Amino acid sequence: MLLRPPYLQKGDTIIILSTARKITHEELAFSIQVFESWGLKVKIGKTIGLADHQFAGTDAERLSDFQQAINDPEVKAIICARGGYGTVRMMDDIDWTGMLEHPKWFAGFSDMTYIHIHLNQTLGVQTLHSSVPVFFPKNTSEAIESFRKQLFGEPVQFTVPPHPLNRAGTAKGVTIGGNLSILYSITGTKSGFNTGGKILFLEDIDEYLYHVDRMMINLKRSGKLNDLAGLIVGGMTDMRDSTIPFGKNAEEIILEHVAEFNYPVCFGFPAGHIADNNTLVLGKVTHMKIDTTGASIA
Repeated sequence: MLLRPPYLQKGDTIIILSTARKITHEELAFSIQVFESWGLKVKIGKTIGLADHQFAGTDAERLSDFQQAINDPEVKAIICARGGYGTVRMMDDIDWTGMLEHPKWFAGFSDMTYIHIHLNQTLGVQTLHSSVPVFFPKNTSEAIESFRKQLFGEPVQFTVPPHPLNRAGTAKGVTIGGNLSILYSITGTKSGFNTGGKILFLEDIDEYLYHVDRMMINLKRSGKLNDLAGLIVGGMTDMRDSTIPFGKNAEEIILEHVAEFNYPVCFGFPAGHIADNNTLVLGKVTHMKIDTTGASIA
């Protein structure tokens, strides 16, 4: 099990910032109310309201904001305001020392997968694959409540309905992963990741089906699918097809590329680019059981 940052308590300070796409203060109003209702103090990062084309400020401005949050011992959790694109542009210049000196939760999803992988794999720190404040108004109450429970260390167990593509079995292992496109993009780089004996979580949005196939083949050819303890597939949202149909949906493509392996596979996990985007702890030992009644994950 990786280093677990201290769970939050009422009165703790969190910061909302953006490492990727631009966002306005107005778009955060609802989430700030939610966080404050949990008894938390909310700081707003300098990147909120900044704009450099599609980004929340220049690379240097986003790096500075994130670096200050890492180094600030008063900040107990860094919450990314939104995803989009841009996090990778500053990854190589981050000084992570403060994350070990003052461990804190990092929360977000999608483009945040770069940071999840680095914290989980390189620093050995647990993180929260969670919704982001810009989506709070669209999230289900269950998704937001799962975020609160994971931040405050309350027990969370997911019961997932049966799915026709599920593969039964039990698994135990550290959960890693996130956005499939990001995982594909960092395979072979110095942000590479090890999946041996782990439970891999995947989700994605707005990809052509042939590209999903390409990405899964990449993970397979690079050995990322060979020795998993288990596989969890979340939302594969708004997938696109070509003029000539690919012939399989995203879930069927994924199942095809793990067919030769015998670990359990859970489809339909409530996380990803969906309203019911529940919070999953990455870097934590997870227990998974799948049978004809569905899946239990905790």
